[in-house]
Amino acid sequence: MKSLQRYNEEELVSLLKQHDQAAFSYLYDNYSSSLHGAILGILPDTDTALDILQEVFVKIWKQISAYDVSKGRLFTWMLTIARNAAIDMLRSKNWKNNKRNNELTDESLTLAGSSQTNTDVIGLRKIVHTLKEEYRVLVELSYFEGYTQDDIAKQLNIPIGTVKTRLRKALIELRQTIKV
Repeated sequence: MKSLQRYNEEELVSLLKQHDQAAFSYLYDNYSSSLHGAILGILPDTDTALDILQEVFVKIWKQISAYDVSKGRLFTWMLTIARNAAIDMLRSKNWKNNKRNNELTDESLTLAGSSQTNTDVIGLRKIVHTLKEEYRVLVELSYFEGYTQDDIAKQLNIPIGTVKTRLRKALIELRQTIKV
């Protein structure tokens, strides 16, 4: 019978940086379902999500030496890689073309009837539209369109610090509006 190996984060990172296969198997066994769930939250296509999950673990294997303990936990770093890979796929022309050209399947019908929260139904978009134009645009791009703060800064040709400050102020205003 195989004994269950457990690692603390420091040991795991050290072994991963040495490209230890047992540690990588442990990493996959213990974190793949969480990362898969995060990817599915962005891309509701199971097959594509599994492909991205595989790419994410290959990237983790190849880039583990770039992981810096002082910048955050291992899971946070891996989650960022997974999230970015899913967003990259979502924005890719191939994804958009595939989704545009797909026939309706049983899975499509199930997703259409799912209980995901529609921001229009709960009135969130209506509340966002009460914000100043400079805040509203940033909230729309960031939260409804999924752009990163860096992407927004480049797209609107404004400094990243301005994007961060305006988003923070917008969220404070939204919080105050919702509390009333």
